[in-house]
Amino acid sequence: MGFLHAFLVLLVAALLAAFLLLVLGSIYFDYANSEIPPGVEHPAKLRIIHATLIGASVLGRILENLHICTQIQFVRMVRNSRKLGKENALFIKDAKFKHVPVRIYQPKAPSAGGRRGIVFFHGGGWVFGSIQTHENICRYLARESESVVVSVEYRLAPEHKYPAPLNDCLAATTHFLETAEDYGVDNTRVIIAGDSAGGCMTACISQSLVNRPGLAKVRAQILIYPGLQAVDFNLPSYQQNHAVPILFRERAAFYILQHVNGEASLLEDILEGSHVPVDLRLKYKKWLSAENIPSEFKTRGYKPVATVPCDDEVYNKVKVLSSSECSPLLADNAIVRLLPETCIVTCEYDVLRDDGLLYKKRLEDNGIAVTWYHIENGFHGILTFFDRDWLNFPSGKRGLDKIVNFIKSL
Repeated sequence: MGFLHAFLVLLVAALLAAFLLLVLGSIYFDYANSEIPPGVEHPAKLRIIHATLIGASVLGRILENLHICTQIQFVRMVRNSRKLGKENALFIKDAKFKHVPVRIYQPKAPSAGGRRGIVFFHGGGWVFGSIQTHENICRYLARESESVVVSVEYRLAPEHKYPAPLNDCLAATTHFLETAEDYGVDNTRVIIAGDSAGGCMTACISQSLVNRPGLAKVRAQILIYPGLQAVDFNLPSYQQNHAVPILFRERAAFYILQHVNGEASLLEDILEGSHVPVDLRLKYKKWLSAENIPSEFKTRGYKPVATVPCDDEVYNKVKVLSSSECSPLLADNAIVRLLPETCIVTCEYDVLRDDGLLYKKRLEDNGIAVTWYHIENGFHGILTFFDRDWLNFPSGKRGLDKIVNFIKSL
């Protein structure tokens, strides 16, 4: 009996050791393939965050192989695990706008008139992210700008593909515009905002509402390191920052494919650009080209990539990627010139940097007022970490304060 017990103990210990080695090996492999430029703020902190995210992903994959839960479910659980304490300056409540869950943040202090309202769409590549992951940002915006913030819990991929997330965001926004006064908000002072994938949907919703009859006009849009096109993954920022955490070039394409197809089998085709017909590429060149990126953003290196022939089968499977509902950067001028005042935040060490720069140019070329703030030592997602104790990033806090100042100016 004693021998059997000792054998079982050794077996369990060996299995645990093998499991730990597998996890550490996977983390090291991904970690070794990342690049953190010396100009990034607090590179050691970013390495810790990156390693933590990789660890959660690896553990999720193991749990999926054991049929305990899917990798995506586990990573969502980890990312949603942070709970904030009591908020003394705000009333916070959950509700539904039509069929869409939302969380409403209302300042407790009295207001002499109708407040500003902010509809916020969280980031996370349409696969991750939630009301919970962006609770800190929404609380801060509501408290510091004295605005009512509505955070939207739109449906996520791959369970809910395009256009479900966009439809949820549109439904929540139109509902708020129709009922703003019920929340003490002046419906002529409603702002749409979002980060990353949420920034893409902010741009899409703003475009869809410019000609919507019977609704108050959106006062402004705030695009925080937004992804605004899925046509060219070889822009300078994609080349320079292809392996900079927390958003790699391949992951950006992976997320958009999850959004539109629920799977990513066409990843390599999308990255090389074989999903774009020649006529569309020529049509969009005046808006989507490295030539429109200021030269100072090419100093870290850029090599033009030869255009590959279009694969008609690939194009037909993902043709929506070339539409303005997935690539709002490519909307017609007739729509762009009607858009509201805009605030754009970009980060130097972010694959999506050039999407923001190109949209800034398009807006300004069409007479739209743009407030632009560039975080020179920032990485994708930096604002989310503005209050993470010893893992915080002062540049993220400064970026958030710039957004608050923009809101207060409206």
